[in-house]
Amino acid sequence: MRLSTRESKETTMRAGRRRFVRNLSAALAAYAVPRSAAGGEPRAEQKGWIDAHVHVWTRDIRRFPLAPGYGARDMRPPSFTPEAFLAHAGPAGVSRAVLIQMSYYGTDNRFMLQSMQRFPGIFAGVAVIDEQTMPAADMQRLRDQGVRGIRIAPGNGKPDMWLSGEGMHQMWRCGAEQQIAMCHLVDPVFLPSIDAMCARYPDTPVVVDHFGRVGIDGTIRDRDLDNLCQLARRPHTAVKVSAFYALGRKREPYTDLLPMIRRLLDAFGPQRLMWASDCPFQVANGRHYRPSIDLLREHANFLSPDDRQWILRKTAERIFFS
Repeated sequence: MRLSTRESKETTMRAGRRRFVRNLSAALAAYAVPRSAAGGEPRAEQKGWIDAHVHVWTRDIRRFPLAPGYGARDMRPPSFTPEAFLAHAGPAGVSRAVLIQMSYYGTDNRFMLQSMQRFPGIFAGVAVIDEQTMPAADMQRLRDQGVRGIRIAPGNGKPDMWLSGEGMHQMWRCGAEQQIAMCHLVDPVFLPSIDAMCARYPDTPVVVDHFGRVGIDGTIRDRDLDNLCQLARRPHTAVKVSAFYALGRKREPYTDLLPMIRRLLDAFGPQRLMWASDCPFQVANGRHYRPSIDLLREHANFLSPDDRQWILRKTAERIFFS
């Protein structure tokens, strides 16, 4: 019997829901957090890969209001919860992730922190704070809740000025004292100013997101890559090999990015590189999760098994889960 258009849509939706529930159930089983033999605090299983850059948010804007300037229409997709992420990650062998505070919430980190509390040991956090209001106290408070990084972006700041405020210097000093990473979302033009701060605060952990967005306009320029690799002389600086969907040709399987990854491997070594998806954007607009991690698992044949262990797990574990 031929189904009507409405019945066909309902059948497709039911199949999609069943597939989502099946994937989520498998993921949650992989993420089960057993208690120690002594019955103490939960501990996470130390298996599987780590996705070092994931955003989550909820459509419940009454309970978790959006920052000024944002509305519900700006949230695309309307929500991306930890459960939605786990449904993508579990089948790909990813068992932990670093949650990055989403811009929709500004400096209100509550949804990210609640997500970390709901899945103890599974999620670490990178928060956003106001550098103008006692940032060191905020960083200590957030560290006690599992936050191991602070996200920094230049906004409208100029390359030679955006890191110059006293609050920013407090953050870098506190980062060295508490081992909280300064995590930078920047375009290549800002990389030299990060290098200057690393020289001033040599013990502060630093993470550069998404290759420093080298290649975001479709062209990977040698001078931009040179500036990124200059940061390798700063021993506490690491780079996220991430957001493949947004760089270079921006098409799966992303193999055009392999020469850039090889260049970073030669400069930083595997112990200071970490893979990340940048979900949910990696899985938006018909894109998929698995090609992001498979670029390193299957196509980067210059990586040794030990290199993969570092880039896909151990670097993020050292910086964000210690």
